[in-house]
Amino acid sequence: MGNTAETELIMIPGPVQVAPQVLRALSKPMINHRGPEFKKILDESREKLRSLFNTESDVIILSGSGTCAMEAAVGNLGGHKKFVAIENGKFGERLKLLTSLYGSSAPIIAEWGTSINTDKVKQALQEGADAVTIVHNETSTGMTNDVEQIGALCRKYEALLIMDGVSSIGGIEAPIDKWGVDIAFTGSQKCLGLPPGLSMIAVNERAWDIIKTAQKRPFYADLIAHMKSADKGQTPYTPTIPLFFALEEALKMLEAEGLSERINRYRTYATSIRAAIEAMGLELFPQPSASSTYSNTVTAIKMPSGIDFVSLKNEMRRRGIIIAGGQERLKGHIFRISNMGSISEGDILQVIEKLELVLLEKGVVSEMGKGTLAADCVLEGL
Repeated sequence: MGNTAETELIMIPGPVQVAPQVLRALSKPMINHRGPEFKKILDESREKLRSLFNTESDVIILSGSGTCAMEAAVGNLGGHKKFVAIENGKFGERLKLLTSLYGSSAPIIAEWGTSINTDKVKQALQEGADAVTIVHNETSTGMTNDVEQIGALCRKYEALLIMDGVSSIGGIEAPIDKWGVDIAFTGSQKCLGLPPGLSMIAVNERAWDIIKTAQKRPFYADLIAHMKSADKGQTPYTPTIPLFFALEEALKMLEAEGLSERINRYRTYATSIRAAIEAMGLELFPQPSASSTYSNTVTAIKMPSGIDFVSLKNEMRRRGIIIAGGQERLKGHIFRISNMGSISEGDILQVIEKLELVLLEKGVVSEMGKGTLAADCVLEGL
């Protein structure tokens, strides 16, 4: 008999486990979104988010998922821009599609899960590109790209750098000002541990100079309109008020834990998961190099022979654990375990124990020695 949804442990790369106090905040009574109570929440949240982004830039909160901020980042630059869209995963591909919608796109594509050739980026910039888009942390492949290296190239050739930090900001070190990122964005349902529905975007002065001269911008995600309203403690359109209550609580929790401490906690979880996966004889999917590393917020694993993903997913869910599969071309070839959100060391241990149990029962892995070898690796790492 499987667990109910209330007791299942969700270990997918978003949405993530949400802390009880954040869930309680969602049930607060409605307030006037043009009144002083909402202004206080908005002003304080925006200021705290600047620390989260490691930036002196303006931060705007949008009622919409991470893709809303992604479109805002590209669309507000106006048409006729020449973008270099870096793609080595699903969300790099999404940025590529958006850049072709709002301008001309010169994609630089690597096999999903492999590193980008920075020489190709340099060549595209030499040919006069206006902006580069990059995903810092690809949840689709479990790999983190080297944004700092791309930022240095963008500065050298005076191009804007747009960074998708949806699954990294708040969970992986991402000092966007230091790296030369002009526009960065994230979503509520990842490292912050909120339900889906909010996104946050940081915009520096270089980017504002271009946005202010753009002849056409999106309507709902017009950053000029959002900034004018934010300066008055409002949003241009009706915000998702309960999610702002939840954001307020989640930011308090982050402040209490400390950003560095949270990043270290996620890193410890991910390192322990990788050690356990390798102890089971399974193979990690991505192929990092000098310009990429394994992700510290989600682990992607190649599907072992002897079991398909649907069977693995169902067996794990029967034991109360929700895991993710591969997307599009990676469907059926990998599975993924996230370690973002309100989870504990015990949760990580539980996931690994049950994964090993399923694989042992299916004859995919062999038991070695006494006890659970993979679990021992987790305990050593935590």
